Amino acid sequence: MDESEVRELLADVEDPDLGDDIVSLGLVNAIEIEDETVRVSLALGAPFAPHESQIADDVREVLSAEGFEVDISAAVPSQLSEEEQVLPNIQNIIAVASGKGGVGKSTVSVNIAAGLSQLGARVGLFDTDVYGPNVPRMLDADQHAQATERETILPPEKHGMKLMSMGFLVGEEEPVIWRGAMVHKVLTQLIEDVEWGELDYLVLDMPPGTGDTQLTILQTLPLTGAVIVTTPQGVAVDDARKGLRMFGEHGTNVLGITENMSGFRCPDCGSFHDIFGSGGGEEFAAENNLPFLGGIPLDPDVRTGGDEGKPVVMDDDSETGEAFRTLTENVANNIGIVRRRDASQQNS
Repeated sequence: MDESEVRELLADVEDPDLGDDIVSLGLVNAIEIEDETVRVSLALGAPFAPHESQIADDVREVLSAEGFEVDISAAVPSQLSEEEQVLPNIQNIIAVASGKGGVGKSTVSVNIAAGLSQLGARVGLFDTDVYGPNVPRMLDADQHAQATERETILPPEKHGMKLMSMGFLVGEEEPVIWRGAMVHKVLTQLIEDVEWGELDYLVLDMPPGTGDTQLTILQTLPLTGAVIVTTPQGVAVDDARKGLRMFGEHGTNVLGITENMSGFRCPDCGSFHDIFGSGGGEEFAAENNLPFLGGIPLDPDVRTGGDEGKPVVMDDDSETGEAFRTLTENVANNIGIVRRRDASQQNS
């Protein structure tokens, strides 16, 4: 069997999101045949995303049925030269943002990062909120970042994630009183000097609003996409629109909308209460033709997990943990759509 015959077989493998087979979409980078082994390089860019794992499984199944041993590798070729790339060892950078404070954006960031790590991915979590860093407490990470001989920074690790936050660099009770230019300088230095190593995903916990920090991130880092966090209430949705416009003006893919605090189930009576209203996030997503990534209920276990440093997504028996796991998978799947669509357009 030659390469053209292998491609004919792979034309039976459908992409679950892009509406065509992987050969027609240009997602097969290369094929090598050696004796009874077929090595296939696929343009898959979201490691451990369920839909991309399914594509790889389908390729194995089609070729194994013909008696081949199958070796699959995944890579989306960069359109930038090595000199032009920022953080070239990080495959995907995800910004988690909101238009206002108090909607649980840091909670969502921490649980997405921990959820990706639970799937098996190599993950970093960057708390970019210089003035109010929350990640160290929410992960019970009290280590200090270590400096190397080259004057770079080794990030602490917790729950399989590499972490960076201003909370590791200043005292717990010390306020950060800086003007915007200083914030820009420090963020730029952290982006350049942290030894993240090889990562599948770097999750950015963005501060609320659309100010200096957000502008620095958007101008400095090649974001794969952004997740917008809101609560159901109209005031939060109004502010989320500002965050959405900010990403739109900078050409950043928005992976979808998640609704936090979407309802409270009383543990005593079992009844469900829409404390902050209902459906605001889902309606916001529909109005803007964006994916709704899922709703997260108002649950005391989320607060407990945040205070004790164990994200609720890691609790296999928690209903809220399951909601975060669904959110995480949806984020990863939508990253895969962005990366495969870009690869398909590049190869067309």
